[in-house]
Amino acid sequence: MINKLVLSNLVHRPVRTILSVLAIAVEVTMILTLVGVSYGTLDGTIRRTRGVGADILIRPPGSSVIGLSTAPMSDKLIDLVSKQPHVAIVTGTVTQPLSGFDSMNGLDLKQFSAMSGGFHYLSGGPIKSDNDVLIDEYYAKEHGLRVGDTLHLINHDWRVAGIFESGKLTRIGVRQDVLQQLTGNPHHLSEIFVKVDTPADIQPVLQELRAKLPTYRIYTMEEFTSLLSISSVGLLRNFIGVVIGVAVVIGFIVVFMAMYTAVLERTREIGILKAVGASSGFILDLLVRETLLLAVLGVLTGIALTYGTQWLIGELAPASLGQEIVYEWWLYAGAIAIAGSMVGVVVPGIKAVKQDATEALSYE
Repeated sequence: MINKLVLSNLVHRPVRTILSVLAIAVEVTMILTLVGVSYGTLDGTIRRTRGVGADILIRPPGSSVIGLSTAPMSDKLIDLVSKQPHVAIVTGTVTQPLSGFDSMNGLDLKQFSAMSGGFHYLSGGPIKSDNDVLIDEYYAKEHGLRVGDTLHLINHDWRVAGIFESGKLTRIGVRQDVLQQLTGNPHHLSEIFVKVDTPADIQPVLQELRAKLPTYRIYTMEEFTSLLSISSVGLLRNFIGVVIGVAVVIGFIVVFMAMYTAVLERTREIGILKAVGASSGFILDLLVRETLLLAVLGVLTGIALTYGTQWLIGELAPASLGQEIVYEWWLYAGAIAIAGSMVGVVVPGIKAVKQDATEALSYE
């Protein structure tokens, strides 16, 4: 009977029910979206890094996993590395940070193509002049660019020469020597990629390079990409922790206010229940069951809305951000939302069941 009463109460007040569900859903969606963006951004970086086709990566001394200075390494290292036994191809890149999450890369297009297999052009073609730029499909979509359009970056006008399929290190590529000159870093590189003769040669070459360049950060590509994870990148781990904390606080306040208001609205109803003999335990059980059902509906709605935010980000900012559906976080977000909802109903629930039936019946 109590379950039937719960459903009847929720159906009888559709506006309050919908608003309560949406309040919980927003909390869940916020958590899942921001976690999904963190995972998606990292995984996108991993896919593009692997797309280079290298076996070993050399980074500057003191560089972090996700941090990189513009061009601190001399390009003379290319010659040194290429002379090592079993090294097949060596290419360097220059990275120039832009606004937001964007960056552009200066490439030695001949060596880069030899290592990666080259770009797959969806429209246009290779760079032919110093002012040409290549962009990937997602950057073109986000900024509404086509071949032949002008793109203004780092105080320079570029002509879009080609739009390529994403997955080859960069979203924006220009000639390496041109970017070096524009950024005031002639003959300097940000990263060096190394491809060896066979997979069996990776470890010997790695050890040799570490011996010759002891201050540099040198990884196999598997080692480097394994470091690009939420648990390994402290900045993102802390970011997610802060986001969840904010979501919990906001969600608790919203749900608490919704439940508190709902209980106040039902003061006379609670008085009637007490007048006909309903115990405090029965009333509190009724409130808790209603809240639990609202919380479950809110969690399911929040999960569904996450697919909507994924689509929206994919349409509005496909190059800047990427969102994944992180299934393991469904449980975490759901538990946080349900726990917050339960806490949110306890205080007004206890107050309601302690209220005198006569006072409750006279409440307006």
